[in-house]
Amino acid sequence: MKTFLFSFIFFTSSFDVAFGYIGPGMGGGVLAAMIGILVAIFAAFFGLLWFPIKRILKKRKNKNNEEKSIDDKNSA
Repeated sequence: MKTFLFSFIFFTSSFDVAFGYIGPGMGGGVLAAMIGILVAIFAAFFGLLWFPIKRILKKRKNKNNEEKSIDDKNSA
């Protein structure tokens, strides 16, 4: 464990500047990947929240429609 910790500290503290070039294609790909991940997370939250809410609203609407039809039959 001590060897791992020493190696980790040594290698992370000895980085130097890498003069690398990331072209527009690579930058666009990274940007598209980030946007895709964010859209996927949003879609997952939307699916997890919307469909149960939609089911509850549908049950409530059906319950109200049943009550109205019972009231209409009784008043007629």
